[in-house]
Amino acid sequence: MERVNPATGEALDPIEADDETAVEEALSTAEETFASWRDAPLSEREELLANAADVLRENRDEYAELMTTEMGKPLAAARSEVEKCAWVCDYYAEHASEHLQDERIGAEPGVDSFVAYEPLGPILAVMPWNFPFWQVFRFAAPHLTSGNVGLLKHASNVPGCAAAIEDVFREAGYPDGVFQTLLVGSDAVDDVIEDERVKAVTLTGSEHAGRAVAETAGAELKKTVLELGGSDPFVVFDDADIAAAAETGARARTINSGQSCIAAKRFIVHEAVYDEFVDAFVAEMAALDVGDPTDDVDLGPQARADLMHDLHDQVERSVAAGATVELGGDPLDRDGFFYPPTVLTDVPRDSAVADEEVFGPVAPVFEVADEAGAIALANDTDLGLGGSVWTADRERGTRVAREIESGAVFVNELTKSDPRLPFGGIGDSGYGRELGEMGIHEFVNRKTIWVQDAEMPEDGPAGE
Repeated sequence: MERVNPATGEALDPIEADDETAVEEALSTAEETFASWRDAPLSEREELLANAADVLRENRDEYAELMTTEMGKPLAAARSEVEKCAWVCDYYAEHASEHLQDERIGAEPGVDSFVAYEPLGPILAVMPWNFPFWQVFRFAAPHLTSGNVGLLKHASNVPGCAAAIEDVFREAGYPDGVFQTLLVGSDAVDDVIEDERVKAVTLTGSEHAGRAVAETAGAELKKTVLELGGSDPFVVFDDADIAAAAETGARARTINSGQSCIAAKRFIVHEAVYDEFVDAFVAEMAALDVGDPTDDVDLGPQARADLMHDLHDQVERSVAAGATVELGGDPLDRDGFFYPPTVLTDVPRDSAVADEEVFGPVAPVFEVADEAGAIALANDTDLGLGGSVWTADRERGTRVAREIESGAVFVNELTKSDPRLPFGGIGDSGYGRELGEMGIHEFVNRKTIWVQDAEMPEDGPAGE
């Protein structure tokens, strides 16, 4: 697999891809391992996950440098990503037994009726490059601990991260076959999904990839969880703390160099504070350092050359449609794939940056007259992943949060994932949930068990 350092544009040492024989061996191993892993005591699986957290922390700098080299994440952010992976391991090591305990449901006197949560088998995870460790661990931590085994098909530009993650579980003491990496291209995904040994699929990625995976899995009647793109609104009302909204908004738009599904994508501002916010926001965006991700910078490069070109194409098409560039707007003239923080105003509602997911540090700002207009614009998208609302009135914030159609809304805070809270979207942003109790229940059989004495009652309801 070819790799390129996005900060320099230079080729890295390639990593050999798996052939069909290697994939077949991995699938066979997964099936064999599941037969024993599913019966391992939950306490043992929790202990191993706690070990994985230790491995992550012990090797934090090494893993961070690998992420920075392969996809350009600023080194400080990469270290934080490793820490977050350890956090999700800690969370499920402590709470998996609570989330997976039998749920007693009193049905009738003399009857024991309950729901048991049992693993499904080998689960295929198709993961993206933008958070190359975190996206994988938020899948693996709950679902390996629930008794499933994992098969990772990672993005082709981060094969080193994929191999390193497999090493984490090996060093933590997991049995061989509980977590395996498949170093294959996207053209191999359908065949793996269709294999009868694979029981379910989770994907984080583009809407196009999600539809393709869902179509194949649906034909096989296999469960899927999809976390796709976002066009998250960042709503600023007239009573908001403008300085705080502008500072957090700049971070929310440019986190991971703007390459985040839950980054703020559309800034929707009340007309009474529009000019004030734009001035403060442009100043905050302009103050961000862009440069070598191994240095102390706020933004690194875009992960690939084609992604940078696609981003600039969206800006150019929006400017051609009438948008005004307040800041940035052109790739930086340097080696690597660098795009500066960019702010656009006077943005037509049907322009590229308004209608499409923008995966980079480009922020369109829209002016609205009132609360109803803000809600309408926030919901004027087929995507529904996250959102952020800024107001001094908690009641207003809660009311508007309920009206925004998305999987999560944060009031006076940027949108973020948290191991304790369910995460996912609606509409074209996908379905299903990761993290929290809901997340660990996605890939289990919720089995109803009814136990009564052998002597049957004389009467009772019949049929379904």
